[in-house]
Amino acid sequence: MSFLAPIWLLLVGAAAVPLLLHLLKRRIDLRIDFPAVRYLLRAKQDHRQRLRVQNLILMALRIMAILLIALAAARPIGWLGGTGHVPTALAIVLDNSLSTSVIVDGAPLIERLREEARGLVRGANSSDRLWLVTADGRVVSGDRGTVLDAIDRSDVFPGRGDLPAVVTRAAALVRSAQLPGERITVLTDGQATAWPRGVDVGNIPLSAYMPSGEAPPNRAVVLAAARPDRWTPNGTVVLRTNGWGPGGDSATYRVALGGRTLARGTMRANEEAIVRAAPTERGWQPGSVEIAPDELRGDDARYFAVWLGNPPSVRLDATAGSFVQTAVSALVGSGRVALGADVDVASADAAIKLPALLTAPSDPVRIGAANRQLERLGVPWRFGARRAGESAAHGDRMEGVTVALRYVLEPSERLGADTVATVAGEPWIVGGERYVLIASPLIPAGTSLPISAAFVPWLGDVLAQQLGGEAGRVLALAPGAAFRPPHGTTGLEANDGQVLPFDPASVRAPMRQGVYFLRRGPTRVGAVIVNAEPEESDLRRLSDAALAARIRGRDVSVLRDAGAWRAAAFAAGNRRPLGTLLLVLLLLVVAAETFIARSGLRRIRRT
Repeated sequence: MSFLAPIWLLLVGAAAVPLLLHLLKRRIDLRIDFPAVRYLLRAKQDHRQRLRVQNLILMALRIMAILLIALAAARPIGWLGGTGHVPTALAIVLDNSLSTSVIVDGAPLIERLREEARGLVRGANSSDRLWLVTADGRVVSGDRGTVLDAIDRSDVFPGRGDLPAVVTRAAALVRSAQLPGERITVLTDGQATAWPRGVDVGNIPLSAYMPSGEAPPNRAVVLAAARPDRWTPNGTVVLRTNGWGPGGDSATYRVALGGRTLARGTMRANEEAIVRAAPTERGWQPGSVEIAPDELRGDDARYFAVWLGNPPSVRLDATAGSFVQTAVSALVGSGRVALGADVDVASADAAIKLPALLTAPSDPVRIGAANRQLERLGVPWRFGARRAGESAAHGDRMEGVTVALRYVLEPSERLGADTVATVAGEPWIVGGERYVLIASPLIPAGTSLPISAAFVPWLGDVLAQQLGGEAGRVLALAPGAAFRPPHGTTGLEANDGQVLPFDPASVRAPMRQGVYFLRRGPTRVGAVIVNAEPEESDLRRLSDAALAARIRGRDVSVLRDAGAWRAAAFAAGNRRPLGTLLLVLLLLVVAAETFIARSGLRRIRRT
């Protein structure tokens, strides 16, 4: 037994008052002269024995009444008797990830999980603290009606979410309430890929409910990508499907671009297919790869985007170096760039105009001239102190790249530029509106980038996506993922053409899968591709023991029976408030004390 207000147990000391009054009480005998004294003496003896017993009973009842008052005021809870349950902090973790939208027995599995969650919440009372935490990290707190409404509104999240992180957050919420009853309840389909790591809930009891039965077979599109992101105008779409269970070994597919079918075919699971195309459309176009629908509809289509147009024309200056010349020749041969005058590729001291890919001069004497030319071109960076000594570069496609010679890049004004790569925590490659600046000469003595395998494709993407006119970046994101849009982006164009403004400092991908275009004013400057994680298509489930092993804690149970799971939620060992029981006992004690005291008075009056 424990007490919610133990300070009231100090009232127990008042139980000594009836005892002291009983011990201090003195009976005053009256001397009566009467002839039949011997009969009175016998009657007196009998009456004194009855009074002694009656007084002892009254003393015990009064002491008991004070003890019951003190115990009831201290609000005890325990396993015996009582009604209802102790005030409980209850966090309900509802798995609403994409896999729970699978059709089972003619209805989405999420409907069954929601119905069980509603039944649990209906068992709460006004003294409980409730939270609903969903797989996408949303938290709703409030009374029973508020949480019931939140359950009704909880739609399927079109991605995987992070259930271990959600359970950790639920544990923190329960601890913060500091109520005598604590419980985390989890409703999940038990998908193995949804629990990639363990989670520790400490001393908070946790009960998880998993519906019985095996997951149905599933086929999904797990790869759909345009290669390269800019077609000039030829390109390829690479796709892959996976499947498991009966009938999961192959699938028919359709590749669409801008609403028009590019190709149809049949492919085996886990094998890549390549579709080559030369569409007539121009500009940014949305694309998709689709297969026949099955029980899980959310992964039967996957999206991509591509920019179609003429290749950017490049003016290559000799100061860029022989390795850059060789790479540009390879890009010209593949049709990704052309020779012309649109984009300059040169050392910063020899560049004529923007847009341009600018490098540090190979001759240190030319640094002053390079800074003056950067100022004339309107590039808000200057070359600073020279740094020598080999260091690793960090950034996209920079794995294994080292830098032996570089210059510190110093901003000349408040910037809105993107850092493309860093060295020793300092900017090494930066990009802004119509320029990309590299703080090293592109020679082996300066950096290993020009002799790395990633250099040619990296250079092609810089020329086509960052400097080549209308082209821009393609960002592949999971639903709701945070991202940093390119500098100058003012909005996100939805599928229906509506442009959604956003704060560039804190932007998240839309929750709905599809293609969204980054806008800078009226111009599309890139695309955001929102697709579910490929792992979410694998519906295979953990066993009860395997899921319990993922969750570390003092009292963790995985149940298939919904009734047993609901009963466990408010159990807390079936500890209940005993205040009502104590008050009932107090009334009975007071009634007994009153009856005995009055019956004694009536006897005294009769004598």
